[in-house]
Amino acid sequence: MNLIFQQRPTPVLPEHRPLYKISQILLILFLASRGNRSSLARLHLFNWALKSPDRTARLSAAARSKSLNISAWGFDPALAIAINFACAEELISTSGGGYDLTDKGEALAKEITRDPHTLPGEKEALITIGKGITEGMVEAIAKGWDSK
Repeated sequence: MNLIFQQRPTPVLPEHRPLYKISQILLILFLASRGNRSSLARLHLFNWALKSPDRTARLSAAARSKSLNISAWGFDPALAIAINFACAEELISTSGGGYDLTDKGEALAKEITRDPHTLPGEKEALITIGKGITEGMVEAIAKGWDSK
């Protein structure tokens, strides 16, 4: 008996596609970050929240109440890859342990925001959350990780 293997293309989940993640990063920085700037931990928090409506609702409630009651969230390797690509394409830049939206990145974020068919759920969620999740709120949670 002979076994024959045929290699077939495997679809990549949208959330693992670099361009999808880069677009999310740009929207997070543009729509939900003060001064178009964010720390890595905060980017991961938003990335984690955008994966489910329940998480987005929790983050939105935290923004309104000014109290982040999420003790931990996931860190996604796909986000780290997308950050590297976004830096290489000069869409974002690093400074002081955080990430800033560049002029080029802001122009692309505006284009994404204007297109009603591009990431409508993410845009709606980020607009609802707004800029209420501060670096201080994220740092307060992250400090607790060190002591455990």
